[in-house]
Amino acid sequence: MSLINEYRATEEAIKELQARLQNLQQDDKLQKELEFEGKLRTLMGEYQKSLRDIIALLDPDSKMKAPRGAAAKPVGTKRARKVKQYKNPHNGEIIETKGGNHKTLKEWKAKWGGDEVEGWATLLG
Repeated sequence: MSLINEYRATEEAIKELQARLQNLQQDDKLQKELEFEGKLRTLMGEYQKSLRDIIALLDPDSKMKAPRGAAAKPVGTKRARKVKQYKNPHNGEIIETKGGNHKTLKEWKAKWGGDEVEGWATLLG
């Protein structure tokens, strides 16, 4: 896009946003919400309460994060995969793997089918 086209597109977007802003400023619902927010913030300041305190008071089961002073929970780790041992009854070959991305295992599944090959598995732990 040329610079002049970008300029015109930006200018048009600004005009649209200004019209939208003007419509919002004339909306009675917005005025009431702004008034409510102002009064609520004044009241919160008067009693030294934070937004978290208000939410905890009104909705104790809220899924909000712990208060600022509390320690953050450690990030969970993935569950370790268990080792499976596959024994091919056709040739006696044995494979041990933690996942299904094993070359020989894929070949077996392609040749004999995934359900049958999974039947050959033994969980090692």
